[in-house]
Amino acid sequence: MNFEKIEQAYDLLLENVQLIENELKTTIYDALIEQNSFYLGEPCELDTVVANNQALRDMALSPEEWRRAYQFLFIKAGQTEPLQANHQFTPDSIGFLLLFLVESLLKKDQLDVLEIGSGTGNLGLTFLNNSQKKMDYLGMEVDDLLIDLAASIAEVMQSEAKFIQEDAVRPHMLKESDLIISDLPIGYYPDDQIASRYQVAAKDEHTYAHHLLMEQALKYLKQDGLAIFLAPVNLLTSPQGSQLKTWLTQQAQLLAMISLPETLFGNPNNAKSIFILKKKSTQPIQTLVYHLADLQNPDDLRTFMENFQKWRQENEQ
Repeated sequence: MNFEKIEQAYDLLLENVQLIENELKTTIYDALIEQNSFYLGEPCELDTVVANNQALRDMALSPEEWRRAYQFLFIKAGQTEPLQANHQFTPDSIGFLLLFLVESLLKKDQLDVLEIGSGTGNLGLTFLNNSQKKMDYLGMEVDDLLIDLAASIAEVMQSEAKFIQEDAVRPHMLKESDLIISDLPIGYYPDDQIASRYQVAAKDEHTYAHHLLMEQALKYLKQDGLAIFLAPVNLLTSPQGSQLKTWLTQQAQLLAMISLPETLFGNPNNAKSIFILKKKSTQPIQTLVYHLADLQNPDDLRTFMENFQKWRQENEQ
């Protein structure tokens, strides 16, 4: 990976997006979607944009170099037009940690992967670009803007990632997956009639959407598959935690709960932990509970990985 090329690509992308934003009087995110379409061959009347896109083509960026350049662009965009918390991309420090968990726990060389709430596609593309395994990846996202961003970025990268625009809480005909991942969107689900079909449904108020998505995810999971969620640290102790714990006890096994540094999330109220689940089975498992204090400290990471591998071997995961 060439970091100088990434920086050059970021500069070209940023100049194009700003020119398009000013020309079309639109948001920086809509301008990025337009930029991607121009890069892919749509006619463009802005000479600088055309020249910059040719320069980008000549650079022959790898998929991971593209992903990093786009990530820097999203960070820049967030300084002036911040996305809401549920729409922000999963940081690389967490993405690569999740990838380590997947590579350690799933022995298959080929995986069917479903991401629920795929957002801009950054987490899924992190997996596809860096995994040692072959992944058939499908991202599911309900938001118009995010699905357009993810699909256009994947097309620029020439990625095999696929995305569909759907409300994941509603039922869908999907094949079962070896791996389901989600940086769960947090909040209430507005349709009480749909929510009432779920075991985790609240009785006297709207149900937490992240609870519904966890229950839904396991319906699409293979018996020997894994579901890995980024979810609120108070997931099991929240006001609706009792319904979730009842469902967990009956339908799932909690393999691991890994808390992450609050500093990763800006606001402590947005802090999340990693929850690793599988479908209910007769095999007893000792749940791993671990606090990972610092993802930037190599010693902390090394200690976690050693403890995780030891736990995995003891539990034959």
